Amino acid sequence: MKALIQRVSQAQVKVNNQAVGTISTGILAFIGVEKNDSEENADRLLQKIVNYRIFSDAQGKMNLSLLDTQSELLLVSQFTLVANTHKGLRPSFSSAGNPELSENLYNYIIEQAKQLGIKVQTGIFAADMKVSLINDGPVTFNLQA
Repeated sequence: MKALIQRVSQAQVKVNNQAVGTISTGILAFIGVEKNDSEENADRLLQKIVNYRIFSDAQGKMNLSLLDTQSELLLVSQFTLVANTHKGLRPSFSSAGNPELSENLYNYIIEQAKQLGIKVQTGIFAADMKVSLINDGPVTFNLQA
């Protein structure tokens, strides 16, 4: 399971020109599921996302997490995140989870984040989404569980 996380001052997901998820200061996390992933992988990945120290402390150092700052989380499923791009000029998706597994784990990670008391917004699984954001920094990390 993979996540591309970005520290944002705001982010929004639209489907059919309607906002379905909007946050202010927080993390935009694109989530990719691979075929051998499980709830255990989702739990590890979520713990990394919410505890990763990417927010500045009083001295301007990245020492605070989403949980420390009580920031918001926007979770967006992104199939292309698990593409193999090592060979050629066309991505391979052979390691991607099937739609049922991917949707189940995406929904699982959303529910687990909500249980942590985090303000969570989401995209819509498998929809054609338009994502807009203001990356704060820019700060972007690729996480894997």
